[in-house]
Amino acid sequence: MDLTDSISRPVRAASSLLLSTAFLLSSIGLLGILIPVRGTEAGFNEALLGALAGVYYVGFLIGTFVIPALVRRIGHIRAFAFGATCAASVALLHALSVSPALWLALRLVDGVMMVGLYTIIESWLNAIAPARHRGTIFALYMMMNSGGLAFSQLLLRVGGAPFMLFSVSALLACAAVLPVVLTHQPQPALQAAPRLRLPRLFKLAPAAGAGALLAGLGSGAFFGLGPVYAMGLGLDTDGVSLYMMVAILGGALLQTPLGYGSDHIDRRLAMACVALAACVLACTMVLSSSDHRAELILIFLYCGMSFAIYPMSVAHLVDHLSPDELLGASSSVYFLYGLGSVFGPLVVGLAMTQIGARALPIWFALVAAALALYAAYRYRVFRRTQVRDRPFTPMMQTTRTVMEAAAVAREEPGSEHRSGAGR
Repeated sequence: MDLTDSISRPVRAASSLLLSTAFLLSSIGLLGILIPVRGTEAGFNEALLGALAGVYYVGFLIGTFVIPALVRRIGHIRAFAFGATCAASVALLHALSVSPALWLALRLVDGVMMVGLYTIIESWLNAIAPARHRGTIFALYMMMNSGGLAFSQLLLRVGGAPFMLFSVSALLACAAVLPVVLTHQPQPALQAAPRLRLPRLFKLAPAAGAGALLAGLGSGAFFGLGPVYAMGLGLDTDGVSLYMMVAILGGALLQTPLGYGSDHIDRRLAMACVALAACVLACTMVLSSSDHRAELILIFLYCGMSFAIYPMSVAHLVDHLSPDELLGASSSVYFLYGLGSVFGPLVVGLAMTQIGARALPIWFALVAAALALYAAYRYRVFRRTQVRDRPFTPMMQTTRTVMEAAAVAREEPGSEHRSGAGR
């Protein structure tokens, strides 16, 4: 069997799940940009829009604990169909009423369902991908994530009645079910959820924990209130969709070169440099004029920097993990990211009601500056010999399964673990 054939088989096996991912992320991305845009048009203030984003991530965290039990009870396929149907129903219910209480409840349910759908796809991919090709499979998965999210932003340009785009989001969620229910791949066993071990995480790699928390504070605010900020710049609907697409592409395209650099220097130094660059870019956003082309360049570069912080944090943690600590640590770092994603939009939403749209880049600058200072402090005070058995893996943050799979794929026989180096 030649190399091409050995790679093509697992790719073909994963193709139905990858296609479902493209449909699912298009649905998620479209609804994610629709909520703040339609909410603004309905007269919701920034604090309420921030709460809508925050409660979604509350659902995301709840789902990590409750969805695995559902999957064990009814299986991956039926659980996926249940979650996607709920997601489609949630999208349509948004179009029936603009009640703030209803939308808050719907966003909570949507968060629970979405983390379930992510978990099902990622655990299934992890099970069917051979270890030697797991990195390739998950790289394709991340491409589908980024591509689906970027494409979905352009769907905002579709015209029609107000309910039209909510219907499109629902249709995409339904379409995501079709490849899964038609697959011939066996359903994998779901592992027991590991216990959170936050003290151990901060003992092993405190910079990784801080990076995950601060990355969540920034990205949660961006995805929840980025469209509101774009409208505050004077962009119309087409401009908002372009703005968000450019931001997502920046986050996807710049991860690999930044991560490659972090493989060759102390990761804490790399995190400090990237966070400092993000801080400078965010300050420039605060001070910039209303030149829309300049704003697009700035958000492309800023998201390129800020989106790299979470995978760098994961890579720094994995550098200092033993295999038996991987599950607990991955749940802990994911929990910190989710916690940040809950509070980021809540704080920024309140700030935007007081000082306007510029509160968002000000928040970006403060969060990035805090990480730059802390990572630089850890690097200077606890400088140690670095271990590079496991290189950086680009990722759009979804669930802990991606981190586990990426780390396992990077394991090499005979690699030596040193848990204390370079914390």
